[in-house]
Amino acid sequence: MPKLHTLLHICSAEDWLTARGESEYRPSSLVSQGFIHLSTPQQVHLPANRIFAGRTDLVLLHLDPRRLNSPVRWEAGVESDPADSKFPHLYGPLPTAAVTAVVEYLPDLDGRFAPLPG
Repeated sequence: MPKLHTLLHICSAEDWLTARGESEYRPSSLVSQGFIHLSTPQQVHLPANRIFAGRTDLVLLHLDPRRLNSPVRWEAGVESDPADSKFPHLYGPLPTAAVTAVVEYLPDLDGRFAPLPG
């Protein structure tokens, strides 16, 4: 498992506004898939383009992995992702105290999300 200082979660600004007053954030994927999708800064554009292309209501939740109370497992994404790419999945609710920053996440003019800088 890579050592990281920050993990990211994509969600709508509205979902975050609703969740930030609670102690935990529980997106629908936690019930439907058993985990919460996370990404590294270097790979977040891959799921963003696959799932959220063209949306302008998104934010990136920056997470401190040391504040997560549930296991994070690094697992393969979909076939179109780079072969060596593993994505972090949080197997439990996301403590809102783990969120260190919330940043607007907008696509380019063509509706696609670019890789984050450096």
